[in-house]
Amino acid sequence: MEKVSILIGKGVQKITHLRGGGGSALPGLVVERINPNFMKKILSKLPYGVVVISGTNGKTTTTKIVSELLQKQGLKVFTNNTGSNFVRGVISAILQSIKLNGKFDFDIAVLELDEAHAVKFTEVAPIDYALLLNVQRDQLDRFGEIDHTAELLQKVATATRKTVILNREDPRVSKIKAEHVEYFGLSNQLIKKFPSDDDLISKKQTKSSSQTAKVIFQDLKNNRATYIADTKNYTVNLKLKGAYNAFNVAGAIALCHCILPDVKIKKFFDHTANIESAFGRGESFTINGAEVELLLVKNPSAFQLSIASFADNDCDYMIAINDKIADGRDVSWLWNVNFSQLPKIKVVSGIRAYDMALRLKYDNISVDNIIEDLPTAIREFTSNGKKHKRIFATYTAMLEIRKIISGKSIL
Repeated sequence: MEKVSILIGKGVQKITHLRGGGGSALPGLVVERINPNFMKKILSKLPYGVVVISGTNGKTTTTKIVSELLQKQGLKVFTNNTGSNFVRGVISAILQSIKLNGKFDFDIAVLELDEAHAVKFTEVAPIDYALLLNVQRDQLDRFGEIDHTAELLQKVATATRKTVILNREDPRVSKIKAEHVEYFGLSNQLIKKFPSDDDLISKKQTKSSSQTAKVIFQDLKNNRATYIADTKNYTVNLKLKGAYNAFNVAGAIALCHCILPDVKIKKFFDHTANIESAFGRGESFTINGAEVELLLVKNPSAFQLSIASFADNDCDYMIAINDKIADGRDVSWLWNVNFSQLPKIKVVSGIRAYDMALRLKYDNISVDNIIEDLPTAIREFTSNGKKHKRIFATYTAMLEIRKIISGKSIL
């Protein structure tokens, strides 16, 4: 039955590709309908099992970090790096990699899954390890109340057969129960820089949890990150930018060491130094002689951390805010962000440009240009000014800007 499913799935994939469907989940949907056990049978054969990475912020970059660290240790890693973070999307990704004879030549699967899709995944395939990052309020349009999102992650943890790695500093994630739990965390000096959702709403700082963390993110200065693991200090010069990505590294290394406990943890730290940002997450482009960084911001916590990591007077800044379904239709979350650390904003753009400009006005941040049309905004932003530029953008705005910058859309 598997070989027939593969043949049909690859056929649908070919047709979809010819019609310009790109990374369509349609092949996965077709195979899911004709063979509901297809994914379970394929993934159950992997020697090191299945890893699920879930949470509101950081899934894509953390999945990339984990995959590359495991590859450095010689494992053949299957991952859904096309952004297909739901069940039929994972099946479509499997179809791209599996041979017609059914050979699936991988040692381990490392999968990025949204909270609700991760729960659905547990119903149709095994999970051996789970890394649960955080719970933030940008999920409201999709999953309802924030406590419900935490309940979804609890279901993922309950279904995990080996180890669950939790963010010690997230008040909802740290309460999740599982048979075997490990934590990653922050030093006392950094915890105030990583506000939880409750911190942003109440303006009070949540105290650190008391659980012992396997890896602690200790400090960050000029992309030089310090960690504590096994009572030893490790320092890494990261290519990944931002304090939030450095914190993701702590979770990734805690997970990798659980999967490969015989590998000295220092090796994971050493290899982390060469990992670069994921698609649209701190990528850099050169335009008209200027370096332009593109930073995804999709909820108050992510935006606040980006401001804390990247606000300085040596850059020009642009903010692009959309309210499409993939962004979340309610942009009132912008009022939970403190923008006062930012200098003058050169351009505000996107569907909700005027809402963003109004929000900045209340924090006494001046705006030079309000340009809703993104291509026009990018032209204005990159035409002159400082040699270092940064763009904060919501998800769909980030995708459009990336196309514009990479030459796929006319400037």
